[in-house]
Amino acid sequence: MAASALSRRRTNITLPADLVAQAQELGVNVSQACEKGLAETVRAAREAQWLAENAEAIAAYNAYVDEHGLTFPEFRPIFD
Repeated sequence: MAASALSRRRTNITLPADLVAQAQELGVNVSQACEKGLAETVRAAREAQWLAENAEAIAAYNAYVDEHGLTFPEFRPIFD
C-alpha cells in the first residue's frame, strides 16, 4: 500500500541545521527524505531480525546441503 494512502502521524525530529539548509537549497523535500530513510532503516532491521530468528534453521539447511547436496540437482540449470 502506498505511504500516502496510509494514515499519517505528525512527528518532530531534530536534524543538523546545515544539512536542512543544504536540502532546502537543493529543493529536497525533507519529510520525504526522512520517510525514505526511516523506511529503509526499518526494512533492514526487519531483515536482520528475521535472519536472527531463523539462523538455526538456515544453518541446519546449509549443513544438510553440505552433507547431501541440493535436492533435485537434475532440475537446476547449470551455469558456466
